[in-house]
Amino acid sequence: MINKTSAHYSAIIKEEALKLGFDSCGISKAEFLEDEAIRFERWLHKGMQGKMQYMERNGDKRLDPRLLVPDAKSVISLTMNYYPREKQNTDAPAVSKYAYGSDYHIIIKDRLKTLLDILNERIGNIGGRAFVDSAPVAERAWAAKSGLGWIGKNSMLIQPGGGSFYFIAELIVDIELEPDAPIRDYCGTCRRCMDSCPTQAIVEPHIVDGSKCISYFTIELKEAIPETLKDKISGWIFGCDICQDVCPWNSFSHPHTAKALDAKPELIKMTAEEWNEITEEEFAKTFYDSPLQRPGFKNLKRNISFVTSSQPS
Repeated sequence: MINKTSAHYSAIIKEEALKLGFDSCGISKAEFLEDEAIRFERWLHKGMQGKMQYMERNGDKRLDPRLLVPDAKSVISLTMNYYPREKQNTDAPAVSKYAYGSDYHIIIKDRLKTLLDILNERIGNIGGRAFVDSAPVAERAWAAKSGLGWIGKNSMLIQPGGGSFYFIAELIVDIELEPDAPIRDYCGTCRRCMDSCPTQAIVEPHIVDGSKCISYFTIELKEAIPETLKDKISGWIFGCDICQDVCPWNSFSHPHTAKALDAKPELIKMTAEEWNEITEEEFAKTFYDSPLQRPGFKNLKRNISFVTSSQPS
């Protein structure tokens, strides 16, 4: 490897990340997340994972990147804005903004692989792996640790001047880099996210009970949605953005510039009637590469039926 300083390597990485369309890039030392471990163990002990059993697996890897990537030395955290240029019909069942377009995992992972290739050319032989929220990586904790923002009371990463509508990704690499410093928490006494949650899922600042979250019921839950939520699901059929929409920091949100993340025109145009009448064939054709594939057609129809029957006649 070329004999250059870790600070110089870090500068190269950030320069190339921005060229590839990432909105921000920060660096942390790869080490055990002690504070996160305490929080995560408490969260699991209280059953806040609900029926998301996968959250209980690979806890050691989630908290220590050196168990995911051999000889890991640094965690490179990157963000990409997904705030949409267009919004859904206001009368249509609501879909979380991050799912408006094609599957972001594929789009971002391709860019991460490109970044790693570029870094191998400019810096030398780098060993590492790319992650986009589909592996046991505490992405928000790493992003906050690297100074990209702070963890809000709704547990989202909030970026000053940008808000929270960002995807987070990581490159865990085997070279020493100059780490960035965390920034302070700017939520202050604000409780808008906590007070606005219809299911009271934000049980205390920075702690979201996953088993009470609308996103859990509309995406993760494979059985019937409890009838007690009839007046609380608020029209959401995939995910929920309420705690982000009310956050004052998201007044700084601006539409993304990545064409690859553009909303599907069909989703933007769909009316409530069209959602109600969508067939499995139409769903497969329109949303074949969409995050909406996660719950699948059957559960999406369950969600549509649930919110439709919840609305006053």
